[in-house]
Amino acid sequence: MNSLITDYLAEVLDEVRDDTAGEVPTYIPALQKADPNWLGVALCTVSGNVYSTGDSSPEFTIQSVSKPFAYALALQEFGIDKVREHVGMEPSGEAFNELSLEEEDKRPLNAMINVGAITINQLLNGTDSTVEDRVEYIRKYFSELAGRDLRIDEDAVEGELEGADRNLSIAHMLRSYGIIHDEAHDAVLSYTQQCSILVTIEDLAVMSATLANGGVNPKTGKKILDADVCRHTMAVMASCGMYDAAGRWLAKVGIPAKSGVSGGLIGALPGQLGIASLSPRLDEVGNSVRGVTVFEHLSDDMGMHLMNTENRAGSHAVRSITREGDCTTVHIQGIVNFVAAEAIVQVLNQHDFTTGRVLLDVSRIVESHPIARRMLKEGLRRLREDGHEIGVIDPEGELRSRVLDDGSRLPLVE
Repeated sequence: MNSLITDYLAEVLDEVRDDTAGEVPTYIPALQKADPNWLGVALCTVSGNVYSTGDSSPEFTIQSVSKPFAYALALQEFGIDKVREHVGMEPSGEAFNELSLEEEDKRPLNAMINVGAITINQLLNGTDSTVEDRVEYIRKYFSELAGRDLRIDEDAVEGELEGADRNLSIAHMLRSYGIIHDEAHDAVLSYTQQCSILVTIEDLAVMSATLANGGVNPKTGKKILDADVCRHTMAVMASCGMYDAAGRWLAKVGIPAKSGVSGGLIGALPGQLGIASLSPRLDEVGNSVRGVTVFEHLSDDMGMHLMNTENRAGSHAVRSITREGDCTTVHIQGIVNFVAAEAIVQVLNQHDFTTGRVLLDVSRIVESHPIARRMLKEGLRRLREDGHEIGVIDPEGELRSRVLDDGSRLPLVE
C-alpha cells in the first residue's frame, strides 16, 4: 500500500511541478539559499503510518509553521481563558507582520500573525524565563511532537536577526503596552530561534497528525497535549492560518492549515491525518504557490474538506468478513475516503486468509473517492500476488474501472 500512496502523491507533485510562479523570500538570508525547485509532500495518519515523496529529506527552518504548535503549548500550560487574556482569536485581515492590536483590549488579534506569535513565545516557560531556558523548552516540546530530536539553525538565527527591524518594532510596541516584559531584543531573539528550528516535511506531518490525534503522537504513542487544546488550535488554524487567504482557503480546501515563509505548509484534519508540503516559492500573501495547489488536489481527491457532510469513521468501513467453502468475502460499507480505504487495506494486509479465493463486496458503498478506489484495487492485487484468486462484487459499478495498476482486469462476481 505504501507504494500506491506514494505513487499517487508523486502524481500530485507532477501536476504542479512546472508551476514556477511566486518568489523565494529575500529578506531572510537563510531562505535565499533554499533550492526554489524543492517539492515534497508527506502524510501521517492517526494510526501512525507515514507516506512521503519528493523532497522529503531536506531540513528547512520551520518559520511561521511553528506558530500553531507554540500556541498549543501555551494553551496546555495556562489554559484557554488565560491565553485569551493575552491573545485573541479573530482573523486580522492584515499582513502577517503588521503592527496592529485590538482597538479596545490592545491584544494581538490572533496567534498566527507575528505580533500574536511573539506574545505567545513570551508566555512559554513563564514570563520570568531566560531566553536560553525558554528556547530549550520549546525545542524539546517540538522534538516530542516530531518524535525525534530537533535542532536550531544558528546561522539562520544570526542572519534573520540582522534584518529583524519589523519584529523589533512589534516587540517594542508590545512592551510599551505591557503585553510582554522582556527587552525587545530578547523577545525577538527567542522568537527567531523558535522559527529557526530545523524540520523535514515528515517531521511536520507527524507534528500535525499529533494535533489531529487529540495530542497523542501517532508514531511514539506519547500523550503530549490535551484534546481540547488540539481542537482549539485547529479551529484558530482554520480561520487564521493562511493569512489574508484564510477565507478562500477554508472554502476551497477546508483543512486547518498554517504556512511559513520557508515554503512549508501543514494541515491537520481532525481524527484523520496530518499533511505537510514543501515548495519555497511564495505568492503575494506569503503562502507556498505549489503547496496550496497540492493541498487543493489532496482535498478534492481524498475527500478531506472539513465541511464534508459524510461519515469519516474509517474503523467502521469493514462491515464483516464471511467465509463459505474456499471463499472469503470482505464486506465494506459507507463512504470510503482515504482514511477508510487505508483501514480496509490494512485489514486485507493483516487478515489471515486461509482460503484460496478472496472477494471484496463493495455493494454497500455509498460513495468513494478516486484515491480510495485505487487503494482498494491495489489491496486486492497484492492478495493475488500472495497466491489468492481475487474478485469484486460490484453490482452498481462503484469502482468505476476494474483495471488494476499493472494493466490486468479485476474479475467481477455476480
